[in-house]
Amino acid sequence: MITPSKNCSLCPRLKNFRNEWRIKQPNWFNSPVKSYGSISSKLLIVGLAPGLRGANKTGRPFTGDYAGKLLYPSLLTFSFAKGEYLEKKNDSLKLLNCRITNSVRCVPPQNKPTTFERNFCRKFLNSEIRNMQNLKIILALGQVAHIEVLKTFDKKLSSYKFRHGAIYSLTKNICLFSSYHCSKYNTLTKRLTEQMFHEVIKKIRNKI
Repeated sequence: MITPSKNCSLCPRLKNFRNEWRIKQPNWFNSPVKSYGSISSKLLIVGLAPGLRGANKTGRPFTGDYAGKLLYPSLLTFSFAKGEYLEKKNDSLKLLNCRITNSVRCVPPQNKPTTFERNFCRKFLNSEIRNMQNLKIILALGQVAHIEVLKTFDKKLSSYKFRHGAIYSLTKNICLFSSYHCSKYNTLTKRLTEQMFHEVIKKIRNKI
């Protein structure tokens, strides 16, 4: 499987940003964030990119940032995880039949990766998906992740429009579920409520 190196330099802007934070916060992870969960899982959750004070700090997707406050308790509720989520990498949380990654592996300034960066990082997402032999469902969190997943399958974007709760067949064996991103903005404005997110996870649980 293709993964970015610790000092990946494919995207100069992201490399420079990581290096700036290595100086500011030398004890943070400040590297491309690896996927979390077993490669043999049936569910792959795809986010946008590591959060500056979340995964970029802890080294685990969605750990330590606001989005994790909804994502991980939801996975625990529907038995896609066990243990306890304490917003740090060395807690007792373990994923069950679930793997989590991001469409862009490095933290981008203002949480906004460029098209150039998304294009370069797509090969890692593509490799991830192709190596998950038991994959049945991909959950895209947000429109960018939705688009990046579609591009790895060479799908026409206009035929698979993003909307919360959308379900599409990508292949004979793989379905795409899409949800609003469980970001701080979306949850605080109630664009995405816990109930809305739970409905999506429950449908996935019933299908796996």
